[in-house]
Amino acid sequence: MSRLYKRYRIMQRAMKKELREHRSSFIVFSILRAMVILVMILQFLNHNYENVLLCGLTLVLLLMPSFVQLELRVELPRTLEIIILLFIFAAEILGEIREFYIKIPFWDTMLHTTTGFLAAAVGFSLVDLLNRSKRHEFNLSPLFLVLTAFCFSMTIGVLWEFFEFAMDHIFAMDMQKDTVIHQIHSVLLNPEGKNVPFLIDGIDEVIVNGKELGVGGYVDIGLIDTMKDLFVNFVGAVCFSVFGYFYVKGRGRSRLAESLIPARKEQENDFLTQEEKKEKFL
Repeated sequence: MSRLYKRYRIMQRAMKKELREHRSSFIVFSILRAMVILVMILQFLNHNYENVLLCGLTLVLLLMPSFVQLELRVELPRTLEIIILLFIFAAEILGEIREFYIKIPFWDTMLHTTTGFLAAAVGFSLVDLLNRSKRHEFNLSPLFLVLTAFCFSMTIGVLWEFFEFAMDHIFAMDMQKDTVIHQIHSVLLNPEGKNVPFLIDGIDEVIVNGKELGVGGYVDIGLIDTMKDLFVNFVGAVCFSVFGYFYVKGRGRSRLAESLIPARKEQENDFLTQEEKKEKFL
């Protein structure tokens, strides 16, 4: 038996145990997976093969919370795991395939706010687990912990906007959605050539190549969308940072905090290590 196949068997058995560890999150995972498979079949029958691939990617992403728990030996609380699963489904299936990004005005804003919150939770837990490690001598202050979580979240947000910008300019994906505005403050358009912003107000139509666009105003290409995404990411990061600060100050006294912040796996829940030992024994 090859080493790679042996590793695959170990991971497969451990993944099954991890998925079924929490009944509530397993039920949510099973329902979402069934819905994604149904959507995949429908997209295949409609010859939307790009969406079929997107459904395949979603199925892989739904396994990521369990995979992370196995590989990093951390325990995601049921509430946090369910939020992550719902977020993946909302972003990929509802947002992209069902076009909620277009149909529901605040869908993208809601998801970016959630991203800021979740990314801060990840950053916080990484440092907090290190801070509480028995192998290392650390005694980091609560303020440092939440500052690290905040910076981690904002970095993830910026990197994502870099990715959107690259996809738009390399593959013309239009991930940075346009915004219709009705006035411009521009130095470039100052008729006197001065370094003073010139106001053009009351814009209700734009003509491109002799054709009116029909959007009722001027089209801002991506900038407002990017800054809005970063702002709501900031809001989500701040919310979790405040939440995390009080969690550290009163550790062990908040059930709400415990339902959202990952912890180190206990030995009896470390399924990957158990399967590795079992394989060596066999």
